[in-house]
Amino acid sequence: MKRLKQLPEFVRFVWWHLCDSSATTDCILVLQRVINVNIAYTLGYALSFIANFYLTAYFTFGRKPSWRKAFGFGGAHLCSYLLHMGLLNLSLWMGIPKPLAPIPVFAIAIPVNFLLVRFVFKRKE
Repeated sequence: MKRLKQLPEFVRFVWWHLCDSSATTDCILVLQRVINVNIAYTLGYALSFIANFYLTAYFTFGRKPSWRKAFGFGGAHLCSYLLHMGLLNLSLWMGIPKPLAPIPVFAIAIPVNFLLVRFVFKRKE
């Protein structure tokens, strides 16, 4: 029963992250034409961070943002970023073309990120 309560949150989280991932990927694709793919990926990730925090707080979990949650969210995203970079470079090493390399990264990192971010927004204050 408790897992069913999490389903709407997960659906909103995935929907928002699909939109966010699309925008981030578009940004990466444009930037990697003129700068290193790792720098492009980092900039795309950073640009989505602030909007992601507020939309995750209000839209996904129905919680008010706070500095404490912002730091927790930042920590969760730092872990997620490191996972993203590791998976991105693994994908590239495996021969996946640069434009397609973010796809397996997002497929793995989004569920992990949900668990980390949910902990930040749902734990007792």
